[in-house]
Amino acid sequence: MSRSRDLILARVRSALAGVPDVEIPRAYRGPSATPPATPSETPSEPRGEIRLFEERLRDYRAVVHVVAEAGVPERVARSLAERGARRVAVPRGFPAAWPAAARAELVTDEPPLTAADLDALDGVLTTCAVAVAETGTIVLDAGPGQGRRALSLVPDYHLCVVRAGQIVAGVPDAVARLDPVRPLTWISGPSATSDIELNRVEGVHGPRTLEVLIVT
Repeated sequence: MSRSRDLILARVRSALAGVPDVEIPRAYRGPSATPPATPSETPSEPRGEIRLFEERLRDYRAVVHVVAEAGVPERVARSLAERGARRVAVPRGFPAAWPAAARAELVTDEPPLTAADLDALDGVLTTCAVAVAETGTIVLDAGPGQGRRALSLVPDYHLCVVRAGQIVAGVPDAVARLDPVRPLTWISGPSATSDIELNRVEGVHGPRTLEVLIVT
């Protein structure tokens, strides 16, 4: 393999011999360089980013609720009850007050649950590291309240709580906030794929249902 690669690269260099260098533009889009596309409100206003994030999530067929801080425990309890979730994983660092009103059994991941244990759960509760308004993406980095990657990938239902202050305009803004050495999971709606005839199938590579609580 190495010999074949060297041969190919040598031929490329030979073909390019004498060709003048071309300046490659490096004007990459940076944090907040360009506002999100077609927002419902002015993207520079926090409320506009929240609204756009909500719209993008709904485009992905996620379930979305916008709630005040005081209403989070009740909304978590209602969401789990409506889902029929009786056993739910809650990672270390998830605010204890939020699922306090829930009637579901809250399962910890200590010691780490096996894949079979995770598959037997009715869902998982997490927070997030950052969220992107333009793409409707939630990013988890295994920080407090988020847990390891398997927690948000194996159970069929994911209920994620996102604070308004965690929502940024675009991907460059999110990258600027994230630590690249941490395990990053980028979630844009429920897990979905499609075959060559574009028949959509959900739940193949992760949760079939994504529900998001945006805390304002």
